[in-house]
Amino acid sequence: MSKADVIFKAMCRDILENGTDTKDEIVRPIWEDTGEKAYTIKQFGVVNKYDLREEFPALTLRKTALKTAMDEILWIYQRKSNNIKDLKGHIWDEWADENGSIGTAYGYVVGEKFEFKGEMIDQMDYVLKQLKETPYSRRIMTNLYQFHDLATGHLDPCCYSATYNVTKDKNSDKLVLNMVLNQRSQDILAANNWNVCQYAILLMMVAQVNDMIPGQLIHVIADAHIYDRHVDIIKELIERPELPAPKVYLNPEVKNFYDFTTDDLIVEGYEAGEQIKNIPIAV
Repeated sequence: MSKADVIFKAMCRDILENGTDTKDEIVRPIWEDTGEKAYTIKQFGVVNKYDLREEFPALTLRKTALKTAMDEILWIYQRKSNNIKDLKGHIWDEWADENGSIGTAYGYVVGEKFEFKGEMIDQMDYVLKQLKETPYSRRIMTNLYQFHDLATGHLDPCCYSATYNVTKDKNSDKLVLNMVLNQRSQDILAANNWNVCQYAILLMMVAQVNDMIPGQLIHVIADAHIYDRHVDIIKELIERPELPAPKVYLNPEVKNFYDFTTDDLIVEGYEAGEQIKNIPIAV
């Protein structure tokens, strides 16, 4: 059975049983349809661990659109775009202006140049360079939370930093690439497995172009919350049966990070429960 399902169920039960209700707090989000305040049950400091050497961490309780998730991660880290016209999905439409821009956020921040050892470089190229030249460095990361960009960005990043760390595989002479993903806030129903799968794919891509094994993905969520309108949906979801995880891998012919497309993601045997449609989203 999918280990991601087990982790997801345990996290949701912990939030519902031990979390803090924000109904008496002053909250920012509202429901798009009514304008009413959107309250949550939240848990602080959730840490989930996934090992990509064991299986790909896709939920089977309901299906995650893996190719769409990959397209978004390519939009941010490969295309380094802040314009939704460069994106196939419509998740970001709410934050885009009339020209499609989300301002100085996400891909814009990744693509900002900075000086490193006399060379002008951006965050993703810095990661790729460091993994090639000094793979055991403890300083290999991207950070989308740049304070000088927040005022002109249309939203603050939720997943804001990815720290890469290399270890050795005990059964071969290959290196293992691991990642810690830090997230300041997460809507568990709408985004949890979406973000997990996105960064698992990113880890797989970066590992492949460096001839490394994708290893552990550690997901740290500061504020993990379930919205009030989502509680009954979550309760139904975590009672669903767990199915075997799908097999997910990349086209092995791709050796350059900037050559990946969603066609290079191969998904086999992905069975899942009925999709949940029309999830209310707080904005």
